[in-house]
Amino acid sequence: MNDDRKKQALVAWRKLLEEPEIRMDTEEQYDELLKMADAMEQDGLITAGEWRQLVREAGTRFAQATEGLEGGT
Repeated sequence: MNDDRKKQALVAWRKLLEEPEIRMDTEEQYDELLKMADAMEQDGLITAGEWRQLVREAGTRFAQATEGLEGGT
């Protein structure tokens, strides 16, 4: 059962990473991704290592999305 819950949670996380909700800005998307990763770890669905990987991916996406907004080209 945990495998199904884990798969569903990761699919939902990845969907939000790839397709943020309408009217969700980059910071809101990042915060929600971190909350989802935290919840998955607290529920025992993912390991600490998997949590770190999700946080890294969210951070990378956030940095890419905001790169040009702060004085870049």
